[in-house]
Amino acid sequence: MTGLNILYVEDDARLAEEVGRMMSAEGNRFFWTASGEEGLRRAAAEPFDVVILDRMLPDLSGVEIVSRLRDAGVAAPVLMLSALGRAENRIEGLDAGVDDYMAKPFDPPELIARVRALHRRAAGLAHSAVILFGELECHVKARTVHRQGRHIPLSPKEFKLFRYFIENAGEVVTREMLLRNVWNLSFDPQTNVIDVNVGRLRRKLEEGFDTPVLETIWGTGYRLVTA
Repeated sequence: MTGLNILYVEDDARLAEEVGRMMSAEGNRFFWTASGEEGLRRAAAEPFDVVILDRMLPDLSGVEIVSRLRDAGVAAPVLMLSALGRAENRIEGLDAGVDDYMAKPFDPPELIARVRALHRRAAGLAHSAVILFGELECHVKARTVHRQGRHIPLSPKEFKLFRYFIENAGEVVTREMLLRNVWNLSFDPQTNVIDVNVGRLRRKLEEGFDTPVLETIWGTGYRLVTA
């Protein structure tokens, strides 16, 4: 993980100093701000490889920051660090557009590994700016989706879900795969979050078109198919 530009938005100066030492020791350029507003401004204006966000900031919540970044089209991978580590807290952050979520206190080597993995994933997607499957187009950098040339407006979570489906187009995607790769959960929170989000995505992809593109494989999961 050499030479990354990393922005950390955190109001705990002692923790920020510790994380800064770790990241700099890996050969990265580390930038810190204690202000949510300043973090939002910098993340929107500068090309950071990874943004690390505290969830609870005095002036602006980390969830609001990432929502506004995604609305503005900023695609930099975001890792949220928070003392709020329950499943519903993770789901709220991930639904807002966070790419990964870690609860405090955290293990420093794991934080470094997750930042490295986020960057690898983002760099790999950058090589494939547009993913095509049948009538569907996924514009990775712009975070937009089209069917038959028609723009399909998606929320950040719906886009992340669709991107995972199109990257595995034609294959059965299980609920466990979605929990692990879209919601970053290693356990089932026993909620209907997957059904709700897949249902919304299906309606948006199929409304106004003659043929379905997202199949339910009963008892297993889902599959993106050609129309």
